[in-house]
Formats: sequence, C-alpha cells, structure tokens
Amino acid sequence: MPDIVSVSRKDLAQRRQKLRRQRQVKIFQTIWRTVAISGLAGSLFWISIQPIWVLKTPKQVLITSGEQSLSPEAVQSLLPLSYPQSLWRIKPSMIAESLKKQPTIARATVNRRLFPPGLIIEIEERVPVALAQKTKEQGNADKKNTGLIDASGIWIPLEKYTLMNPGVKLPSLKVIGIPEQYGSYWNQLYFYVSQSSIKITEIDCQDPTNLRLKTEIGNVYIGAFSPQLPEQISLLDRIRNLPKKLNPSDIEYIDLTNPDSPLVHMIQKKEIVNSANP
Repeated sequence: MPDIVSVSRKDLAQRRQKLRRQRQVKIFQTIWRTVAISGLAGSLFWISIQPIWVLKTPKQVLITSGEQSLSPEAVQSLLPLSYPQSLWRIKPSMIAESLKKQPTIARATVNRRLFPPGLIIEIEERVPVALAQKTKEQGNADKKNTGLIDASGIWIPLEKYTLMNPGVKLPSLKVIGIPEQYGSYWNQLYFYVSQSSIKITEIDCQDPTNLRLKTEIGNVYIGAFSPQLPEQISLLDRIRNLPKKLNPSDIEYIDLTNPDSPLVHMIQKKEIVNSANP
C-alpha cells in the first residue's frame, strides 16, 4: 500500500494563515481599485461640468474644406447647434453623419478640441460640374429652379454652395431638364461630354428621346441616350470644320442620331418679293 503522508496541525494552521493573508490582499486591492476608479470618474465628471468646457458661440467651431476655413454664417447653416452646449455632450460621430446628409458635403470628420475648447471639422465638398436648370411642369407654366450638379448626379442647391464658397467661379456647362429623368445616365453622359475636344456649353435633357447639345459648331441632336453616345461625341471632332464650309447662321442643327449618316439641317429662308404697281 502507498505511504500515507500525515499533515501536522501546525502545517494546516500555517496554510490557513497564508490563505487568509492572500484573501485580505485581494480585498484590499479590490477596494483600492474601486476607490481609484471612482475618484478618476469623479474628477472627470467635475472637469466636464466646468464652464470652460462649453461651446458658447459658432466661432468655437472650425470647419475646413481643403485649405479654406468656412465663415461663421456657413458654419451655422451647416451645423445649427444650440448654444451654450457642453463639449462632452456632443457626439462627433452623429455630427459627422448629419453633415454627410448635406447635399454639398461628400465626407466629414469631427473631433473635439480641448485647448481652447471647440470642434475641429474637416469636410470634403462635392464638386459641381454643371449649372443645372430644373424644369417641372406646373399647370400651363414651367417652374424653373437653378442649382448645381456634380459628376454623379447629386443636386446641389446654388445658395448653399455659394454660401460655403463665396466668389467661386461657377461651371460653364449648363444642363436643362428634370434630374430625376436624366440622373440614371448623367454620369456617363457627362463623362463623354467632358472628354469632347469640341466645346459643349449646354445639354438639353428636356426631351428624353432627343438630347440636344449646344456646341461651338452649332446645335446638335443626338436622340435618346444610348451606347452609341461615345461615337456621336467623337464624330463632333471629325466635323469640326463644318462652319468653314457652311455659313453657321444658316445651320439650324446637326443631326447625329444616326452616327453612320450625320445630317445637317439648314434654315429654310423665304424670299420676300416686293411687287410694285405699274
């Protein structure tokens, strides 16, 4: 049979005492940790409620777009916070999400600034590529509203963009029509138009079955948007000398609806004959 090791009462007492001391140390550590955390939390709370950590005016909010800082009026229009407001109650992530819902803003990052207290906001604005004239039938009259549109087809209110970018030069390209109608193909349409070597100043999308371009060589009809658009746009360069062969004032429009057979429609002039009575 294996030997049975007997444990003396003295050894048991020493083990109990050792375990008791270990429990006391753990209890002390727990109490100390709780007191330290409570003290730190209390200190942070005390600091957070001090008047210094309060936004009192829009001037404490700095919004930058690239290297440009926005004016207080533009800041207030983008971020209508109520003042005064505790800096610690503000949630930067929520502000960033609300900014990205603005039609003029593509991206936004928001951070608190402690010294001096405020908010640092960096935004990336949408870049307008065309001045857009929205047309919508209302009774017998057309209601027109002018704004801007970017390469992806996002509508940008003109007043909001100019408030954020005072004195900025607006796009020279103009598009006319209902964005909801041409929005599905606008990014492709703009891409090919912007690649044209012939200057195009206006795109008329009012009739989806016949898109019209105002170009430096005259008015051009391209029909409905289709996969042959790249060919139609490239054809413009091949007929760039047309105004040298024909009087531009006699050209009504250039028909490229069939790029294999381009047509030039001339203005029909009527001669007026004055007859004198004998």
